[in-house]
Amino acid sequence: MTDKQRYDAVINWFQQAMPIAETELHYDTPYQLLVAVILSAQCTDKRINMVTPALFEAFPTPYDMATATADDIFPFIKSVSYPNNKAKSLAGMARVLCENFNGEVPDNIDDLMKIPGVGRKTANVMLAVVFNKAAMAVDTHVFRVSERIGLTTNSKTPLQTEQALMKHIPADLIPKAHHWLILHGRYVCKARKPDCLNCGLTQVCRYYSKQ
Repeated sequence: MTDKQRYDAVINWFQQAMPIAETELHYDTPYQLLVAVILSAQCTDKRINMVTPALFEAFPTPYDMATATADDIFPFIKSVSYPNNKAKSLAGMARVLCENFNGEVPDNIDDLMKIPGVGRKTANVMLAVVFNKAAMAVDTHVFRVSERIGLTTNSKTPLQTEQALMKHIPADLIPKAHHWLILHGRYVCKARKPDCLNCGLTQVCRYYSKQ
């Protein structure tokens, strides 16, 4: 099977099986999504959605959060992973948004990555979800599922995975494809044991063909 044949088959299946694919993080504004994505690193979306309502009520805008200290933010996020570091990141993020970007989340990767707590993955999430740009955020699910299915081969880094997916997936589908792979990895192609019996991709999956 060629790369093109595998990609075409995977894309066609996802388009039919998962026509709607969106982030599971709850948010109303780009600022709120940025907060949620920063918090979601190495933590479940379910947990983040439990803590953000009170956090957003206390700090409804970047300007409100920019006046806060990490100690002010910590009590709201103490149940997430690495709360001390994330509280510092959120305080720094809000200050940079207000001081450098007029309180608005920038729409390009270079400016996004100048913000505390924002790496390439988070920047790509914002570009894809908020601005519907052809940006592929590679988290652990995307990295694992891409390699298992055979969309990538021997990728050593998230950047290698990102570049391979960007090369083969049509630009207009990339924002949705990011969610396809995440949700498939979260609920079917799980880390410890993939649920191959309930997967519609077994006919084109490199991992399954070797079982």
